[in-house]
This record gives sequence, structure tokens and C-alpha cells, in this order.
Amino acid sequence: MSKQAFDQIKAGFEDAIAIAHGEADPTTYRVHVPVEIDVKAIRKQLGMSQAQFAASFGFGLDAVQNWEQGRRRPEGAARAFLKVIEREPEAVRRALAA
Repeated sequence: MSKQAFDQIKAGFEDAIAIAHGEADPTTYRVHVPVEIDVKAIRKQLGMSQAQFAASFGFGLDAVQNWEQGRRRPEGAARAFLKVIEREPEAVRRALAA
């Protein structure tokens, strides 16, 4: 794990502790979920086929195909999950390991 990733995780834990102790306002924390996300670019970056990508991260193959071909767009939670996959694919794989 990189120092930057460690520092971000540590800061998140410190924020969570402050909220739990009533020392911080939980409504001041916001996340940015992009409106558009390039599913094909994420998949290609990982060197995976559509079937491998879908199976590895719990998506339906038809969903991945529809996203990539522009017939549908990932909804909010899926976009957030795809962003995490883009930035930290190994962490997602570890979290989803059986």
C-alpha cells in the first residue's frame, strides 16, 4: 500500500472517530460520484474481457455490455463502485474474495 493511500485511509478513520465522539458534523462530509464514467476504459486498464470484468466485480455481463455500448448508464451506487474499482482494484478484489 502506498503512503498516500495509507494517509487517506488514516484520515478517514480519524474523521469517523471524530463523528462518533460528536466532535465533527457528519453532514459536512460529501463524496463526489462522477456523472459520467468510462466503463470500457476501466476494464481495458485492468486488461480484462467484459465477461472477466463482470464476474470479478459482481456485475451482470449484460450490464457491462450495455454500459460500454451506451444503451444504459450506471446508476449512482454502481458509478461510485466503478470509481473505486478504477482507483483501487486490488482492494476491491480483496474485499470481494470468497
